[in-house]
Amino acid sequence: MAHAGHPVGDSDMHIMEPPDLWQRYIDPSFRHAAPVGLTEMHRDMRVRVKSRVVLRGGGVEPISADQGRHRGWQTHHEDAYAEAMQRGWDPASQVAAMDVEGLDKAVLFPTRGLFVLGLDTVQMMGTDGLEPDFAAAIARAYNDWMHDFCSYAPQRMYGAGMVAPHDVDAAVLEVRRCVEKLGFKAIYLAPGCINRRPWHHPVYDPLWAECERMNVPISFHGGGQTYLKPDFSLEIFDSLMMWHTFGQPLGIMTVTVSLTSGGVFQRFPRLRAALLEGNCSWAPWLLHRLDEHFEWVGWREAPDLKKKPSEYFLSNCFLSVEADEDTASQYIEWFGDDNLVFSTDYPHGDSKYPKAVKTMFDELPIPQESKIKAAGPNWTRLYDLEL
Repeated sequence: MAHAGHPVGDSDMHIMEPPDLWQRYIDPSFRHAAPVGLTEMHRDMRVRVKSRVVLRGGGVEPISADQGRHRGWQTHHEDAYAEAMQRGWDPASQVAAMDVEGLDKAVLFPTRGLFVLGLDTVQMMGTDGLEPDFAAAIARAYNDWMHDFCSYAPQRMYGAGMVAPHDVDAAVLEVRRCVEKLGFKAIYLAPGCINRRPWHHPVYDPLWAECERMNVPISFHGGGQTYLKPDFSLEIFDSLMMWHTFGQPLGIMTVTVSLTSGGVFQRFPRLRAALLEGNCSWAPWLLHRLDEHFEWVGWREAPDLKKKPSEYFLSNCFLSVEADEDTASQYIEWFGDDNLVFSTDYPHGDSKYPKAVKTMFDELPIPQESKIKAAGPNWTRLYDLEL
């Protein structure tokens, strides 16, 4: 399966959850309120939680397959994804897609699950928010389903476990269960903040401590417009072209600032963080500016930091590079290639599947050695997995 003799691990491959996942897997005491995946559109990614469709984005009308490109996915995807759609995106189709793409192994992330926890707590949002125990049950149900999904090919597919930061104590227990019982290799969080608490808030320290203790990376992955604040799509934009350009990079940029400048890596030096699907090319500018501000006011506002923010970033963070991210060359000029990992983003609208691996190896204008590292050794270091 290796490309030109080099193994390929996908840092961020997605699944398409069945619409009734939570109805089937959630704890019976919450079944009456189980989230429901919507099926009004072709390849519908939305999910209804309580009274809200948590993937926002304006009016939605039913859409046929031949109109799919108007919903933001590539013209070739109808054929490329045809078999997987026919099979209902089952585990066999996932492995088949890995074979077609040329992937040896992959860590799997949500689709509907990117949004399902996109409501604040009841205390902040009223009756349309999530009770912490309900949010924790949503995450547990997803993880149980993902474990069953990965069991089809447990030596090739590995889950990223969802945790609900609405209840930190429950999140700590779920991290432990995900690693020890379910065999997951990462923990997934959305960048959006619960109760407007930034990720460096001390309330999250038990969660970071458990991830560090379990030697499992935390992975942040944005998605669409939800009800969490801040809204990294900036709320003022009403088209996918505009808000999606901002949302995913800004989300992980905010996480980067919080984890490095907020002292998380100072307190938890062995904690690894994956910042996914927001490109890597923004990092030189952001970390340069952040270092400048650390030199300016860090003595007063961040006196506990022993290193510059960019140094914490390089020692603890990994960024995903996409197959056609030409400006990644500037990232490598600035920071090197030790913390880049490759992702296909299958089966989402902007994925280069089934030619993501080929595009990266044959066309991306970065050194070949950097490509090999992103697809192999760096992936291994991030997820503590062998290829």
